[in-house]
Amino acid sequence: MKITRIFFCLSILYVGCNIPKETQTPQLKTVPSVYSNSQDTTNSADINWRDFFNDKYLVDLIDTAVYNNPDLSIALQDIEIARNKVKFTNGELYPKVYASGAVGIEKVGRYTSQGAGDASADITPGKPVPENLTDLYLGLNTSWELDVWGKLRSAKKAALAKYLGNIEGRNFVLTNLIAEIASSYFELLSLDNQLEIIRKTIELQKNQLEIVRVQKQAAVVTELAVKQFEAQVLHSQGLEFDVLQAITENENRINFLLGRYPQKIIRDQATLTSRLPNQVNAGIPSQLLKNRPDIKQAELELVAAKWDTKTARLSFYPSLNISGGIGVQAFKPSFLFTMPESLIYSLIGDLAGPIINRNAIVAEYKTANAIQIQAMYDYQKAILNGYLEVTNEMSNINNLEKLYAVKAKEVETLTSSIDISNELFKSARANYLEVLTAQRDALASNLELVDVKKREFDAVTNVYKALGGGWK
Repeated sequence: MKITRIFFCLSILYVGCNIPKETQTPQLKTVPSVYSNSQDTTNSADINWRDFFNDKYLVDLIDTAVYNNPDLSIALQDIEIARNKVKFTNGELYPKVYASGAVGIEKVGRYTSQGAGDASADITPGKPVPENLTDLYLGLNTSWELDVWGKLRSAKKAALAKYLGNIEGRNFVLTNLIAEIASSYFELLSLDNQLEIIRKTIELQKNQLEIVRVQKQAAVVTELAVKQFEAQVLHSQGLEFDVLQAITENENRINFLLGRYPQKIIRDQATLTSRLPNQVNAGIPSQLLKNRPDIKQAELELVAAKWDTKTARLSFYPSLNISGGIGVQAFKPSFLFTMPESLIYSLIGDLAGPIINRNAIVAEYKTANAIQIQAMYDYQKAILNGYLEVTNEMSNINNLEKLYAVKAKEVETLTSSIDISNELFKSARANYLEVLTAQRDALASNLELVDVKKREFDAVTNVYKALGGGWK
């Protein structure tokens, strides 16, 4: 017993002196205290997405996607896998008990210790021991690794952190899904408005073409003017077909996000010309740490990496395993439950630790340590990315508001220039090229105005996503 204790102590001393040193992880960078100069703690991420978007058709689409989206379903299975991993690591802390039974037949050599001993056994009075001897067994076996150093508990904590990280990963998928559906929906409304503008423009251009044809018959203009106006109509009709194709593709994209086959997307075309979704309040940067699922996931992955590193480091220490069994064993069924003759049992304590050729354990430990450092950088990157996204989109909203006001004036000016150019053309004080230019510029400006409005909606949606809204 003293020799065992001495061996155990020497093993611990040897192993403890030869464990690789833990690499120091980089320091976590601090988060800025405010965005620009605002210290308002009101945060739009706390608003439920049903209340944030004021279009009932969009809300219905998101509601459908929450239940049917394939990526969300995959994320839920990742959570289930991680949950089972937690159960597995928790089960490793407790003894394992197995029920077992065996039936066999055995022949041993006559001139062996077992064969020689069988010659004296009184199996059947007056008869020799059978050459082929039956073996019957029923019993319980157990094994248990005692978590002396906390290695199994560390593995359990790592699995729990990964499980919680998968939940945050699912929340991040949900946040991105809501933003993507909203963006696609606003894109669809933008295309609808563009299609309406193009069709109105085509009507105007066709009317102007008829006027030019009449003027050509009256020798006021040449055939060149007629061809120029015809080409402009054809160009606008080409734009119409491009927009129709884009509408189809956008509807199918939304249907894909909703996990369903192509069908018509019901929508309110007036939404894009109405007010924006609820005004966004960015709050303060520290709120990103609790609101953004990707940052919380990165933090939990860092926690899991730390526990994995500790688990790998504790692998250098000896492990203590206890195994045992109890049951009955006999060569005849009638003897199987004869007590105490058929009773068998065992109890073994096994102490094992790595002494020589520990390269595999060292490599595993260094890998875990590198993953931990990598997780720290990922966490820092997630925080930095979140801060920059919010800052960029808040600035984007402000500049798009000013851009829309300028574009609206431009559209108003160019629209009036069409009427002016038409009147001047009729009175021969402007040539047909000026009319064509006015119509082309007005069409382009109207389409740009719709695009700016759509970008405003996108910016508000992107800020909501960047703040971590949508998953609560």
